[in-house]
Order: sequence, then C-alpha cells, then structure tokens
Amino acid sequence: MDANVLFGMALGLGNGWKVVKSEMDVAGRQLKLWLDFEPGSQFACPTCGEYCPVHDTVEKHWRHMDFWQHQTELFARVPRVRCDEHGVLQAGVPWARTGSGFTLMMEAMILLLCQQMPVSAAARHIGETDKRLWRVLDHYVTRAHAAKDWSGVRRIMIDETSTKKGHTYATNFMDADTKELLFTVEGKGQETIAAFAKEMPLHAASPEQITHVIMDMSKAFIAGTRISFPRAKVIFDHFHIMKLAGEALDKVRKALARAGADLKGGIWAIRGNEWTRTEQQLLDRQKFVHDYPMLGRAISLRECLQDMLSIGEESGLKWWCGWADRSQLDPFRKLSKTLKSHWNGVLAFMETRLTNAAMEAVNGILQIAKRMARGFRSFYYFRIAAYLKAGHLQLNIVHA
Repeated sequence: MDANVLFGMALGLGNGWKVVKSEMDVAGRQLKLWLDFEPGSQFACPTCGEYCPVHDTVEKHWRHMDFWQHQTELFARVPRVRCDEHGVLQAGVPWARTGSGFTLMMEAMILLLCQQMPVSAAARHIGETDKRLWRVLDHYVTRAHAAKDWSGVRRIMIDETSTKKGHTYATNFMDADTKELLFTVEGKGQETIAAFAKEMPLHAASPEQITHVIMDMSKAFIAGTRISFPRAKVIFDHFHIMKLAGEALDKVRKALARAGADLKGGIWAIRGNEWTRTEQQLLDRQKFVHDYPMLGRAISLRECLQDMLSIGEESGLKWWCGWADRSQLDPFRKLSKTLKSHWNGVLAFMETRLTNAAMEAVNGILQIAKRMARGFRSFYYFRIAAYLKAGHLQLNIVHA
C-alpha cells in the first residue's frame, strides 16, 4: 500500500482530502505530511453552512499526535470560499478547529495529559511550550464551564483557598449535593458572593433558588450572603466551629507555657481527639491534665463542645456556653460569645448536619491546580486549572 494512502487512512481525513506527500526524518524523529483537496471541491461557508466554490487558499500547519514516536506535522492549503451572502471566508478543515495549531486528536491528548499532571510537565512531555497548551485548555475549559446548567443547584458551600504565596486568596463555590466546583473568583471579601450571584443567570439559575449556604464565620461571607441570597439559611460548618475550639485550647496551652508550665513536646498530645492520638501521646495528655487542671478543663470544654454538636440539641449547646462562661478561661469565654452571636447558623448545622467536608477535600485538589498554574501571575490560569480538576466538565472534543 502506498505510504500516503496509509497515512490518509490513519488520519481519517474524508471530505475529499488526501495525503499527497510525506517526508520522514529518522535521525531527527520527525514526520511531515502534506494534505490537499480534490480539484473542483466545494466547502461549507463557516457562517451559513452553504457549500461554495473555492476562492483561493492559505497555507496552514498543525502539530499532530506522534506517529511511531516521530513528531508529526500536517501541512495543507486551506481553502477560502466565496459565499454569495457572506463574502470570502476561510473554510474549516475536518482534522482541526479554526485558529488552533493542533489537530483535534492532539488537543484531546493535551487535555488528557493536563488532567493528570502540571501543564509545564505536559508541555515538556510533548515538546511544546506551556503557553500553547494553556490556550488549548482555555478554549475547552471556558466553553465547557459556560455550558454548565446550575438550575438544579439548591445548597452551596463557600470557602476560600490560597492561590499563591502571601495573602492571595480565591473564594470557591461548590454544589453541596453534586460536590462539583461551580465557580471560583479572586479574593475572599463580600464582593465574591455578589460575583457568584451575578454569574448564576449565565447558567440558567438565579439567587432566589438557593436554600442553604454552608460557610465559616467570615463576616464578609455572612454579609455577602444576606445581601445576595436573602432567602437562604446560613449554616456554620462543624469543621470551622471545632477549629475555633482547637484554637481556644491552644491559647490556654500557650498561656500556661508562658507562665512556666513544663509542656515540652505536648502540643500533639493535647490537640485532636483521643482516638487519633498514639499511646504515648495519651499518656502525656493524662500527665498534663493531672499537673495542670486548667489545661484539663480546656480539653474537657473542647471535647464536650464536639459532643454537644453531635447530639444536636439546643439545650445542650446552651449548657455548654454557660460552662464556658464560668470556666475562667478567656479563650473559651470568647468562643462562647462567638457562638451566641452566630447562634442561628450553629443551630442550622445541628438541624441539617450539612458541613463543608467535601469542600475541604476539593481544596486539596485546588492546591494541585495551583501547582499546575505555577509560574503564571494571572489568576485566570488558576481558575482554568481549578475547573479542569474539580468542575465535572464535559469537554466534548469532537475527533475528525
């Protein structure tokens, strides 16, 4: 079989296209294929779809998937058609989308690689610049995200994550039911909530459909939610409540250490739940509690708060706040005051048991996205990587 016919079959050209010339550089591991169309062929107008005669041609080339480990490039005279209604326009070709320097099969490979590794690593693997790969990701990810339908979203999670070193953050919005990342926006202020609400109509949704918002006790998030989602019930996440309790316990430990208490090496014995500690850490904890009753009281307060949240009765939480107020431990008095000022949101958690646990898991994925976008100052690249990793997108690459 003629080599050009073989290459044409492998490419699956169709529509009157064929391989007319091929060159292989074995030493340089390169393969070049020249494509052309049959004389007298007509092509569809890219605007109206009517088949029109060829006006002239423009030389184009594309990077294709490797043949036998040889870097492959396609070259072709791309026709410009003369449409009676729309004038002279460049026709499309079946193996690549207009404006791309890659074939459709190569773009599919790029997306597959970038879902599994950083963009820079994928670029090195295929011998291309990462900027070219980012352009491919931008096209498909942006289009797929724009096509997402949010009409069924009722309960959302909100949390922030760092996007690079320093105080640089993004706020993320997730569907609490499907666990898909809906939207990510730069910053962590009240304006981020408004940005999500503004985005909703673009996805067949409206702020009025949101019934529950799960978040931490950020003043900016609370204020933004009251404005943008006035009908939604605010739920303060159990994880963040217990994080505040852990911080209160740690403040008591530090105060004792400053006063001369011998708590060397005890930080991990004191933190966390008993079932997560080693046998030695439990022994250390018993010793610290015996020697320093104030620390024992702080540990009891933390563990009791966890129990009250688990039981889910308002009377139990009220009792705990009374105990914290009488504890003579300022960090826990402050925590009690915080819970009282956010009472309805804490009760909402106890009623619904909704948490941001899935969002915490996705934050790990977003840190991978951050590494994918390493080296780029623009938040835009971080968002593309985040949607690719956690957006449950239908990329819909159509092969020739």
